[in-house]
Amino acid sequence: MEAFLHQVFGGLANGAVYASLALALVMIYRVTHFVNFAQGELALVSTYVASSLINAGVPYWVAFVATVALSFGMGVLVERVVIRPAMRAPPLSIVIVFIGLMVVLNSMAGWIFGYDTRSFPSPFPSEPLFGNHYLASHELGVIGVTLVMLALLYVFFRFTSLGLALRAVADNPESSRLVGIRVERMLALGWGLSAAVGAVAGMMIAPIVFLDPSMMGAVMLYAFAAALFGGIDSPGGAVLGGFTVGVLENLMGTYVVGTELKLTTALALIVGVLVFRPAGLFGQPAAARV
Repeated sequence: MEAFLHQVFGGLANGAVYASLALALVMIYRVTHFVNFAQGELALVSTYVASSLINAGVPYWVAFVATVALSFGMGVLVERVVIRPAMRAPPLSIVIVFIGLMVVLNSMAGWIFGYDTRSFPSPFPSEPLFGNHYLASHELGVIGVTLVMLALLYVFFRFTSLGLALRAVADNPESSRLVGIRVERMLALGWGLSAAVGAVAGMMIAPIVFLDPSMMGAVMLYAFAAALFGGIDSPGGAVLGGFTVGVLENLMGTYVVGTELKLTTALALIVGVLVFRPAGLFGQPAAARV
């Protein structure tokens, strides 16, 4: 029973990262109606920036805040320079732009920072926190940081004028423009927030999987599965999907398919959702008037 609980709680820690990245995917999807295939690479570049700052002697939490701020700016820049000019193109061309951005960012990360595997420090102590025996201190810290970030995002979207404007643009950009909301600025804000959320996820997962240009590959597959499972247009569903996928990954890898094949859990979940419930658990099915 103790081993089972350890797998469940460990899955929640991994799920916190998947939830963050799934939420970032949903944020971009709601304002563009396209999946951001470069989300993982944006997080990868941000994590390399954080590693460079820490190696230069910057205290961890100072580097953490600086990286989040720089990632926000990077997201805004990507939206202005790469995404906005392409949004008038046909849908297939836009998908190719997202895939090309993913490849370019991954190649740039390897070219600038190298292809060697690096360790990434954890800001949490090595001994278990609060005397618990089910979660390592870093795992507990990942859950705590993610919950704080999700709470801040909830407050932002629920109680601030910028957050309400961004929600309005996500729901109906044409009507938002008619009532005076600067839609282009809101789109840039959404990209900045998405990149910042991805940066937090990257810095939290790096001490577990180590840092190299391929670090985010499997992580993003789980995040895609989480977003589809909860609903690609549902922020709450994406968060719930992330935690669900994290627990399912650990249990399946330990008790069913083994650690070597646990990645197939995410693939099977993606296929199953697309076949039986394309909108996800909490997503809105697409409807067309004929």
